[in-house]
Amino acid sequence: MAMVGLSALRERARALKRQTLTVYFVARDPRLPWGVRVLALAIAAYALSPIDLIPDFIPVLGLLDDVILVPLGVALVLRLAPPALVDNARREAAVAAERPVSRWAAAVIVLLWLAVAGLAVVLWRR
Repeated sequence: MAMVGLSALRERARALKRQTLTVYFVARDPRLPWGVRVLALAIAAYALSPIDLIPDFIPVLGLLDDVILVPLGVALVLRLAPPALVDNARREAAVAAERPVSRWAAAVIVLLWLAVAGLAVVLWRR
């Protein structure tokens, strides 16, 4: 019984990854309205980033963003984007999900988050 639960959880995680990639590809489409595009980029960056607003080691709250906030953001972007763009992005995401993970991309994302954090500290001190 526990194996069935674990495999279902893994499948849900894979589905969320595909949906997050879909949001990323939707955000890259220049035909998307700029407000939705900014939201999509923010959701994709946060979901794909190894850095969380609430660290996972904090009981219950640490998983809140991964379990509730990210799926809600993904659902909102997919609802606001035109269906044709979403369909095209889903095809791109299916292909991208099969590719190996890029360590360079992960390093760039971490550097971007550090730059944003540094900028926030500088602005906060002013």
